[in-house]
Amino acid sequence: MEGTRIDKWLWAARFFKTRTLATEAVERGRVRLNDERCKPARGLKPGDLLDIDNGSTQWQVRVVGLSDQRGPAPMARQLYEETPAGVARREQEAERRQLFAEPADAIRGRPTKRDRRVLDRSRG
Repeated sequence: MEGTRIDKWLWAARFFKTRTLATEAVERGRVRLNDERCKPARGLKPGDLLDIDNGSTQWQVRVVGLSDQRGPAPMARQLYEETPAGVARREQEAERRQLFAEPADAIRGRPTKRDRRVLDRSRG
């Protein structure tokens, strides 16, 4: 295989759950090929550098293999290799998320009447 669409490859490499999500990410500029925006039908070849933001994680990977069929995760992992800079950035982000507690995580569902009164008192 000499080239495959970038949206198909992102789906096959399991960066996105569906091909539609992969296509939307490429169109919105969340996937950059060799530091440039591209279209979903752009051809991908081994050696290309991809910056991928799938919403929860940012990846920087180099394309090693091509596939346009989604297979098992171990095979998908063989399609790319992560750059050292990308690994460091992901580890820093994971550490930051671990140390920072999101205040909204403590809130479960809709506030009760008691919760609302406490909020009103705290606001003045």
